[in-house]
Amino acid sequence: MPSADTLKTVYRALRWGALVALGAIIVLVLRKSPPPNVAYDPNASARVEQKLAAADQANAAGQPAQVQIDRTELNSYLQQNLQTSSSPAPAAAGVPAGGGSSDVKPGGFSTNGVPEDGTATLDQVQSAVKDVKVDMDGDLVKAYVVFDFHGKDLSLELDGHLGSQDGYLKFVPVAGKLGSLPLPQSTLDAAVQKMMESPENREKLKLPNDISDIHIENGQAVVNYKQ
Repeated sequence: MPSADTLKTVYRALRWGALVALGAIIVLVLRKSPPPNVAYDPNASARVEQKLAAADQANAAGQPAQVQIDRTELNSYLQQNLQTSSSPAPAAAGVPAGGGSSDVKPGGFSTNGVPEDGTATLDQVQSAVKDVKVDMDGDLVKAYVVFDFHGKDLSLELDGHLGSQDGYLKFVPVAGKLGSLPLPQSTLDAAVQKMMESPENREKLKLPNDISDIHIENGQAVVNYKQ
């Protein structure tokens, strides 16, 4: 039977090992991973608008229509059209630009707008997002997001398959990292499913009536219109 001194030594080793492991996890989470190297073209967003307009005209004339968007066009379009927390927001009457009420915590919400119980709508998540970059490889979409979590910038990498089902966008995650910490597949599946199935998000994920499908193919986003 081990002596009391031996048991005490083992206990101390396990305790310090757990503390070191916890510290390593915290460091990994807080250390932002490098963003994907995607090009930005100020004219690319206009090209996307032209492609969409041409597809709308073809679809209205009863012709088959499809839009293909490469990574440069997609990121340029997102940068110009996606409102993030780092983008200046227009001031409402009597309210300073930026909201003027970021410290208010109604109904269990944290200061960055995300509920403290872990649930979140797309609008609440977007309010905490500071930067978004998207890469596409084969049939995978690779999203890199920097967001505010209680005043600290954290990065999230999320790889997965983008598609549609029954008229709604569908995303199936295959890998992810919070900071430099790899996330278990079960955690990714549960988090994405919870967000996408919430009633608040469900309607926002509904495809426009004239769109039949959106998916990633050969490193491009492909939008198919209904005929």
